[in-house]
Amino acid sequence: MKLIITCIFSLTIGLSCLGQSKKAINALKTETATTIQSNYDAYNEMAMTIWDYAELGFKEEKSSTLLQTTLKNNGFTVESGVAGMPTAFVATYGSGLPVIGILAEYDALPGLSQDNSPIKTPNANSINGHACGHHLFGTGSVAAGIAVKELLESGKLKGTIKVFGCPAEEGGSGKVYMVREGLFNNVDAVLHWHPSDDNLVTNSSSLANISAKFRFYGKASHAAGSPEKGRSALDAVEAMNNMVNMMREHVPQETRIHYVITNGGKAPNVVPEFAEVYYYARHPEKTEVVSTFERIKKAAEGAALGTETTMDYEIIGGVHDLLINKTLAENMQNNLEKVGGVTYTDTEIIFAQKMQSTFTNKLDAINSVEIVKPLSTAKTLGSTDVGDVSYAIPTVGLRAATWVAGTSAHSWQAVASGGTEIGIKGMMVASKTLAFTAIDLFTNPELIQKAKEEFIQSKGDYKYKSLLGDRAPALNYRD
Repeated sequence: MKLIITCIFSLTIGLSCLGQSKKAINALKTETATTIQSNYDAYNEMAMTIWDYAELGFKEEKSSTLLQTTLKNNGFTVESGVAGMPTAFVATYGSGLPVIGILAEYDALPGLSQDNSPIKTPNANSINGHACGHHLFGTGSVAAGIAVKELLESGKLKGTIKVFGCPAEEGGSGKVYMVREGLFNNVDAVLHWHPSDDNLVTNSSSLANISAKFRFYGKASHAAGSPEKGRSALDAVEAMNNMVNMMREHVPQETRIHYVITNGGKAPNVVPEFAEVYYYARHPEKTEVVSTFERIKKAAEGAALGTETTMDYEIIGGVHDLLINKTLAENMQNNLEKVGGVTYTDTEIIFAQKMQSTFTNKLDAINSVEIVKPLSTAKTLGSTDVGDVSYAIPTVGLRAATWVAGTSAHSWQAVASGGTEIGIKGMMVASKTLAFTAIDLFTNPELIQKAKEEFIQSKGDYKYKSLLGDRAPALNYRD
């Protein structure tokens, strides 16, 4: 898709005054907002195309190709298949310093099929769904990158913009491999965003996370005719789960442990010779999550011993907590407030009210305007591989209101909202905010320096070490 960018304003300011003239910088931001908004239809189409694709982690071939092609058509040089991941990419435009990065995601979630209606209605064309809004995430970030590129191309900014195509955020830890590969080493600051039900700059950390699949191997036999000859791998999974569930009483209260049985056998009258359970362990502190995971491993070993089965496990994902950079957060907050929130049509308000009637908790009817919330340190209970990026380079992000108020991530309601212009409007808020923040970084060297000083102080003596060790990307973790 070739996006035709039409500049409404013609600025004749020189680069030498960019760092001094607030009026000139505001003019650049106005131009950029107009540039992004003028391509509303094109970005709407792109996001909805990726929403339709709904490809799972490390399988986002069509989604990644669409984003890469758009960037190439707009003058970026694109390196594909980076860090051992076929759907990962780095798109670059410009030269010299500063180097500003923007993160893009595009993977969907399994088993969350939904159309774009306010009642639960599976999508007949897909069993997956964008229940975390990454179709918007990828498109909005690409839109911001292209808008900044236009300013670089015209000489109104100086430096380098990079868009990082990051696959498999949902459990695959794609960014961790990119950090490990050193792809962020020469970047001065990294910007990101995420779909949500409000407009808010991220100013609190996230949970570190380790995930793994535990596989048990037993002996098959007839469950009625010769049960004594069998050794049930499913019994081992259930024994492990029971021990881990008892362990919950004896872990720090911030700990989160979840699991699903991904394979429990095929027929009740056959003793299962193979069973698998997929675990997540989370905690605000990376050291604590490592300790919790070691205890989960002991439960698996004990379950195998007690059921006379054997066990192995595969680490699937592992991410750090998020290192907050208040310097960048305050700047992004100012830019989010400059962009402003979203105004909804009567039709969108009716859609939202119908959807809110499906929520467990009763909510007030959606307002006609989604406002921008003040900078907050409220706890974030999710996990993200952006955490690893934040330990490599100063990083900042925001949430944008792409869902009906009260919507939870990883729900059918999130899929439905993201398939409407409610989602697109929020995406445009995020894209403009990213671009505005990038403009400040390009034109204010002191902002970058202050962010780097805070980054060094916050990181302290900690030497980054991937929680994944040296394992290769788990390209088939969704199989």
